[in-house]
Amino acid sequence: MSTRPLPRLVAHADWSKDPKKRWLAIGNLVGSVYHLSAPNHAGDTASLLLRLSRQAVGSLIVGFDFPIGLPNAFAASAQISGFKDILPQLGTEKWATFYKVSNCRADISVTRPFYPYRPGGTSQAHLTKALGMRHIHDLLRICERRTATRGDACVLFWTLGPKQVGRGAIVGWREVLAPALKDSNLDVAVWPFDGTLDQLLRNRQCIVVETYPAEACLHLGMTPPGRAWSKRDQKDRTKQGCHLFKWAESRGVIIETDLEDKILDGFGTTVAGEDPFDAVLGLMSMIEVLLDRRSDGVPSIGHIRDIEGWIFGQAYEPDNLQDIAGPPVWGASKTSHANIESVGSRIGR
Repeated sequence: MSTRPLPRLVAHADWSKDPKKRWLAIGNLVGSVYHLSAPNHAGDTASLLLRLSRQAVGSLIVGFDFPIGLPNAFAASAQISGFKDILPQLGTEKWATFYKVSNCRADISVTRPFYPYRPGGTSQAHLTKALGMRHIHDLLRICERRTATRGDACVLFWTLGPKQVGRGAIVGWREVLAPALKDSNLDVAVWPFDGTLDQLLRNRQCIVVETYPAEACLHLGMTPPGRAWSKRDQKDRTKQGCHLFKWAESRGVIIETDLEDKILDGFGTTVAGEDPFDAVLGLMSMIEVLLDRRSDGVPSIGHIRDIEGWIFGQAYEPDNLQDIAGPPVWGASKTSHANIESVGSRIGR
């Protein structure tokens, strides 16, 4: 049995640039048992961690469905040695335009890497060339590369298409993480940059982790969305509910009545039901790790713990290292991925 201290509150936010699509699912520790309730809208970004901290009346861990970390190849080009060190500086001084999405290929640089502002005449080749990469895969962190059971996540800096994560990351970094790290009323640690999970659970009040619902499905015994089922379909979400109930029963987790009703209803009739559904998937996946039923997965590789970060609970697959290109080369030629205007050829966030 694990002797790991359990946080009083576990929260997971399914994230988006659109406030209406940000949903928060919460689990409260009652005695030694987590009780999960139905998700609600996340609300104001600037006060989110402070509100959760006050609600927890003790320690808490919060998962966000947006990238937390930088691709190592990009960090090398930008001469960044640590994500936590650079995060408070982004959007200021040398990095003043970092969060300003580039209008055209001429605007792209290591201090303004998000692109494009709008579709039309754009391609991922513009991004790779301007940032000195050989291939679009150089802009994927190791944890974002395809595994044996799911495809690549989408590239952090690409801001086009329904599965893009760039604009959501901008909101998360600028409006949630950076202000929280500067707030003297909060004790916020970001995993794995600030230490191991056990260290942080024992010594810090609020822990932030990165999640990925397509990965969370696997942790709960489901197949990834897109393989014989869709998160956007109410009937499919309802059918997947059996996995959620089975998981909760096997882990001694209580699903409160309001959440039970949502699961049985497939989280509503519209495609928007995928957002609260993802919030719950991520929450359950986080608890799976906290109960020590699954490793947090982070490998002991320096640049992952310092720069790239990791997806909470994702198993480390060393084969992902084989696809990593060499050091970035300025003025690299265009790749065969030119003229791509949609993100995620496989499964995105």
